[in-house]
Amino acid sequence: MPGLVVFGRRWAIGSDDFVLPGAFELFLRLLWWVGILVLYAVHKGRFGCPGGALLHSYLLVLLALLAAIICTLSALVYVSMQGTISNPGPRKSLPKLLYTRLLLYLPEFIWAVVGAVWVSDSSVRCESTVINVILGTVVASWVIIVFTIIGVLIVFDPLGGKKTFYLTDGLDRNLESSQSGQLLYNVKNTATRVWEKRIRLMCCCIVQDDDHRVAFTSIAELFRAYFSDTDLVPSDIAAGLILLHQEQDKMESCPKEPEEVLCHSPSSLVADDLDIELENAAHYMLFAAAAYGWPYYIYTNPLTALCKLNSDCCRSRPEDSDITGSDRRNFHFGSILRITGLQYRDFIHISFHNKIYEIPFFVALDHKKEAIVVAVRGTLSFEDILTDLSADCEDLTLEDVLENGFGITQAANYIYQKLINDGILNQAFTIAPEYKLVIVGHSLGGGTASVLAIMLRNSFPTLKCYAFSPPGGLLSKTLAEYSKRFIVSIILGKDLVARLSMPNMEDLKRRIVRIVANCNRPKYQILLRGCWYEVFGGDPDNFPTELDGRNDDALTQPLLAEESLMVHRSPSYNALDGESHLNSPPQYPRLYLPGKIIHIVEESTGPYRCYTKYSANWSNETVFSSILISPKMITDHMPDVVSASKSLCSTTHGCPAPCCCGARAAC
Repeated sequence: MPGLVVFGRRWAIGSDDFVLPGAFELFLRLLWWVGILVLYAVHKGRFGCPGGALLHSYLLVLLALLAAIICTLSALVYVSMQGTISNPGPRKSLPKLLYTRLLLYLPEFIWAVVGAVWVSDSSVRCESTVINVILGTVVASWVIIVFTIIGVLIVFDPLGGKKTFYLTDGLDRNLESSQSGQLLYNVKNTATRVWEKRIRLMCCCIVQDDDHRVAFTSIAELFRAYFSDTDLVPSDIAAGLILLHQEQDKMESCPKEPEEVLCHSPSSLVADDLDIELENAAHYMLFAAAAYGWPYYIYTNPLTALCKLNSDCCRSRPEDSDITGSDRRNFHFGSILRITGLQYRDFIHISFHNKIYEIPFFVALDHKKEAIVVAVRGTLSFEDILTDLSADCEDLTLEDVLENGFGITQAANYIYQKLINDGILNQAFTIAPEYKLVIVGHSLGGGTASVLAIMLRNSFPTLKCYAFSPPGGLLSKTLAEYSKRFIVSIILGKDLVARLSMPNMEDLKRRIVRIVANCNRPKYQILLRGCWYEVFGGDPDNFPTELDGRNDDALTQPLLAEESLMVHRSPSYNALDGESHLNSPPQYPRLYLPGKIIHIVEESTGPYRCYTKYSANWSNETVFSSILISPKMITDHMPDVVSASKSLCSTTHGCPAPCCCGARAAC
């Protein structure tokens, strides 16, 4: 719903967000009130001890104060339970109750101070039980006050006073166009500065230079543009994700039509190709995972990794090794050796140097596959995250990739300069001239490896690239088609990153707004049932919506509830309007995964989830044109899970012919 407006500004909380925290506090206050009442009843008539008169007055006032708070909280919770996310009308009295509740903090604060003074008074000689109870009451009061202050800081919206500029539909009618344009520009500037401050705060532990400042501004602009056109609070987004997940599960459980499970594959892609590529992928994933160094090795071998690495740290490196960057105690290099099974002499160059747009990589000789492998590390540091996010959504041509770019393209260009200008590849091919060039990487490393492969393609026509879980919004349609000749992308299940692009994020926002606005259940019910479903499973809830019973023509138009949650029409919202997309082009071009795509999906799970079987199929980019909501959307991206799935899939997929979309029923 629209953010709650109190004290003349908007807050990042809705009027229906007080049910669960209010009920929790109400429960504690009731226990507190009953405990104090019992204490007063037991000690009634026994307040003759030194300081007892003050204690008697303190308990009576505390009982009355707690009763007032309990009544206010009960009313607050009850009113907050009314209505739906997009229908705040039944909750219009909530701000007054909230003002009353906040006003009660003043006497509570005063009485907490009085209690603290009474407890600390050395002249008090009452029973220790009474003193301990009063001490507990004082501590509880201060804890609640502190948590309330923290909560206020969390839901404080720095742009709360500026949101009205977005929300006022008649702004252009009341002001000259130049004035309204200036106001809008000021609001956008303020929003960008707020996001930039947040990003700087998150990255306060890293050294910041000019590249960082440019990246901060670029990322701030991205977040400002994405979040500025909706009036959703965080709990609305959580409710929307829960609803989308259950709706998605219901659709997946529905029986498919026969034509939906037919096998369709290009004639050039045969089962033997899939087997070979899966075998190669399982092998080269070791190099992509090894690029993460000791964090990955310790994560996958928690019991023995430290002992093994400590035994390696004292070994001296060969004099001819080319290693740059920090590797204290030889942990990174030792982990790479153990994961890949290579020897010291097999490494041509290793770089642990890590800055924004400059990510670690290594070059090694793979004698088993007779290949010179360039392995690029994925996201592991704040600098890598900034590289991930600081990307302009542009429809790049091959010449653009070779000449300039941001984010991943800039990182690929850094490695390209190292490989070519520093003579690293020349050195490698001097040692093994008959070997082929293979570039691999996972996540950010997969995206960087793909762009790097495009850069090197003209110089090394036989090169091959294996991109594991690369970012979805990476290449234009033309470049994606061109890369199918030499790049293979491997995607596991419902991996979020492989579907992550600005058009997909806009589509997700549109779907969240639509399903949240049209659900006829209160938010607290959605959240409670959703948490139960995520933890314990069961059948997805069939939440009634305003969409039920509407004809097809009506479904193409946004409801008033949806429009109330959109501050101004988003580019993705054009899909809900039959004609708007013809008149205004989308803000972000559609970008695609690199190369040919192998999609690995979970086929079955053994008893007690002790093992999982996977099936692998050739897929196409349209399968990844929408973000899927699932608890596995994160775990399916993890390098250890991807590595395990390919190891199993390379021996057990067993499909006589490749199928699209994991359609095993027709195989």
